[in-house]
Amino acid sequence: MEIQLSAPLISEAEIRLARPPKSVRAADFVSRLQVMQTVLGAEHFAVLRLSGQGLPTARKFTLALHNWAQDVDRKADQLLGAYDAAMLAHLEASMLPLIWEGAGGNQFAVAGAELFTTRLPAGVLPWSGIAFPVRLGAQGNGYVVFIGNFIAPSGDLTVDLHMQSCQILIDMLAADEKKLTPAEALSEREIACLQMAGDGCISEVIAEKMGLSVHTVNAYLGTATTKLDAVNRIQAIAKAIRLGYIT
Repeated sequence: MEIQLSAPLISEAEIRLARPPKSVRAADFVSRLQVMQTVLGAEHFAVLRLSGQGLPTARKFTLALHNWAQDVDRKADQLLGAYDAAMLAHLEASMLPLIWEGAGGNQFAVAGAELFTTRLPAGVLPWSGIAFPVRLGAQGNGYVVFIGNFIAPSGDLTVDLHMQSCQILIDMLAADEKKLTPAEALSEREIACLQMAGDGCISEVIAEKMGLSVHTVNAYLGTATTKLDAVNRIQAIAKAIRLGYIT
């Protein structure tokens, strides 16, 4: 795995996925994020992933992982309500970590390398935080966010945590791709039925060609649709084509 950086402290480079590593379990992601949180001295973490393509109005952040024990929806709404537009615009233009101070006299956010971070308006949220942007191309973009009363990473720690954040989103993307790999689940007959359905054959024609009953053909198409996590036969065919299992 090689993460290409063109400048110190991940200034303006786009981080690209070279080769997805072996996927890991959600519990492993949580453990790694908790270690990063402890090193930073933060109180909570959250992983925001960008969904949607095209116009900015079609794109939005979703909460993929967190360790907010209570009021999860309210805290996510607070974070996105305060900085959603700024975070989206920043992700399009820069790879500098974002940092902000919360409201109140006991909130501090001090970056050890101020020139290599971007400050968001202070006093908007009840807690301070730092958000590490990650860009992996068409998919996998987002932020790894840490919040607390006192956020003060050194320059070296900022770089290290940013690199670890990138690797976490790379691994999460690889895990998503592994879930979409039908080779482990689809049988030859399920693939054959999908192929003929994709060629425009109705179930009766597929049954005749394969020497099966219409009920059996529909059952194969139904299980293939479920295994591909598709909502209907059309989407299952589209996913199977995209993954290279039918043409």
